Amino acid sequence: MDDAKLAVVTGASSGIGRELAKLCAKDGYDLIVVADEPAIRQAAEALQSHNVAVEAVEADLATEDGADRLIATIGDRSIDLLFLNAGRGLGRGFVDQDWAQVRRVIDTNVTGTVYLARKLGERMVRKGRGRILFTGSIAGFMPGTFQAVYNGTKAFIDSFAVALRHELKDSGVSVTVLMPGATQTRFFERADMMDTKVGTAEKDNPADVAKDGYEAMLAGEQQVISGWKNKLQVAAAHVTPAGTLAEQHRGMAEPGSAAKD
Repeated sequence: MDDAKLAVVTGASSGIGRELAKLCAKDGYDLIVVADEPAIRQAAEALQSHNVAVEAVEADLATEDGADRLIATIGDRSIDLLFLNAGRGLGRGFVDQDWAQVRRVIDTNVTGTVYLARKLGERMVRKGRGRILFTGSIAGFMPGTFQAVYNGTKAFIDSFAVALRHELKDSGVSVTVLMPGATQTRFFERADMMDTKVGTAEKDNPADVAKDGYEAMLAGEQQVISGWKNKLQVAAAHVTPAGTLAEQHRGMAEPGSAAKD
């Protein structure tokens, strides 16, 4: 129906994105969910149990063609909630990483996210309403030794989202950035970090993280750091020298660090 509430969630096949989509479905939003893997279709089927319309888009948002496929699926429908959540990580030393994988992290986390924010954000501003949630990270507050590219992309998103919020403050469109810490998703496995201390450590529940972000978005808040331990870590990062932070990050993300306890 044209008057149905619509939410769009990227990176919705698992983890935080899937939990965000569940929250939308429970609140009666029709959904367009997207990810770069066939599992997005199973995720969409599960969401339909909430008696909302769900469309799945399998597309690589690291590419403009993939992002355009999502935009074409949305068509001329109004977007009430936009969750720019898709992201990739990559562990190990930068000079040892495969360039194609490096480029894909940057294109997914930054280029694709900004492209969608531009194309869909413009549409929302024309309508004069809507809410956008970016999934940033507390990783953006510290130099990411052995995760240099990922942390750099999240520093960009954390900054970009707040800047965009203030540009759009009189437009009727609200922008919020969710900044989780390490979360129990497939992220560390995909990033080849299962031999690291952070990869094997206890992590936050993605449902709790998604709930923090969802509630902050609906409340129109600027940002939310999910989890009290992460709040403490960010507070400490503001007063700790960058070199010290980089060495602390080495201790968490250096290959083989899981065996050094």
